Amino acid sequence: MNADLHPPLPAVREVVARALAEDLTPYGDITTALLPHDLYTTAHLVARDEGVLAGRVAASEVFAAVDRSLLVEWRVDDGHEVGAGEVVAVIEGSMASILTAERTALNFLCHLSGVASLTRRYVRAAGGRVRIWDTRKTTPGLRALEKAAVRAGGGVNHRGSLSDWVLLKDNHLAAMPIAEAVKRARLRWPARTVHVECDTLEQVDEAVGAGADAVLLDNMTPEEAARAVETVAGRCLVEVSGGIDLTTVRSYADAGVDLISVGALTHSAPVLDIGLDVVRHRHRTAATDPDRAGAEDGAGDEDGAGGGIGVTVEHGDGGEA
Repeated sequence: MNADLHPPLPAVREVVARALAEDLTPYGDITTALLPHDLYTTAHLVARDEGVLAGRVAASEVFAAVDRSLLVEWRVDDGHEVGAGEVVAVIEGSMASILTAERTALNFLCHLSGVASLTRRYVRAAGGRVRIWDTRKTTPGLRALEKAAVRAGGGVNHRGSLSDWVLLKDNHLAAMPIAEAVKRARLRWPARTVHVECDTLEQVDEAVGAGADAVLLDNMTPEEAARAVETVAGRCLVEVSGGIDLTTVRSYADAGVDLISVGALTHSAPVLDIGLDVVRHRHRTAATDPDRAGAEDGAGDEDGAGGGIGVTVEHGDGGEA
């Protein structure tokens, strides 16, 4: 598993806990409670369309939070391109537990895979000439997960929060000139990146002259972006943003910018359709299951899970990217 493509586990656990509380409050899953308690199943997570997988750690955490005895075996990792009909994971355990976790796990998996899939399309459309950057236009509460999905799609991450670095945008610059704003940023935060949004070539020249680390070309044409790159002449990073889509991203990449930021990666990505299919189910008894027989003799664990079908679910413990 490539830890660089996964979100930090504490962030995953926090958002999964909130999602399950939303789905199971106040009385739990009253429908699956009707199922026989000894009904066990094997289920597949299956991609209905082609795309890029993301959200594996979040989905695993959902199944583990619902029932730690569920066994989840992933066939592919985040960042892997999947085809329609491809099995991405196999889940075994209590049928009631699997069905209780199903929708929440799929919500994360489908949404985050959609983000990764759209990012991959932008990366390819740019022709490998530039890095595709995300933005802070993320779903509230899901930023760490969505930014990991961008990485899974081949993109790179912009600021994770307002504390990461100084980004002077047009509304900030309405209150003070560029040179003064850059100077004040250097005095207040001497070790932080200072990034300046520019609407005109004159502002680009002023920002570079003031010592900015990066300029953001806002809503410029590819031709204007190319002239801005000439003005910068390698003295700082050049980002371009504003209304760039899959049909225009290559022209901006050809202009020679370093980074293209696309808010649509996280705020407008369509989901990747992934479903859960029950492959088979069976009643589990002491006569047919030696593990269960041992559990009935008092060999269960402290949570009363007994000798269930599995005791581990992959969480992606190295995913502190």
